[in-house]
Amino acid sequence: MSTSCFDREDDTFIVLVNQEDQYSIWPHWKAVPGGWTAVAGLQGDKKTVLAYVESHWTDMRPKSLRDWMAQQADAAPATESAAG
Repeated sequence: MSTSCFDREDDTFIVLVNQEDQYSIWPHWKAVPGGWTAVAGLQGDKKTVLAYVESHWTDMRPKSLRDWMAQQADAAPATESAAG
């Protein structure tokens, strides 16, 4: 039975981020998949990169949703005052 490269605690990983500000860890020796970018200068064992992801990915909502929600919040006061 083989072990997935993602299950190896002693392998070297990098951190990836996509256009939606979502994070993933990735084995350093595998090609970075399309739509993802490696976080510059960051690699280490699984525990190290997971700690980075945990401290930086604090909002699980995709960026497009966060942006949309911010636009709705900005538009709400204008809509409410126009209705009153």
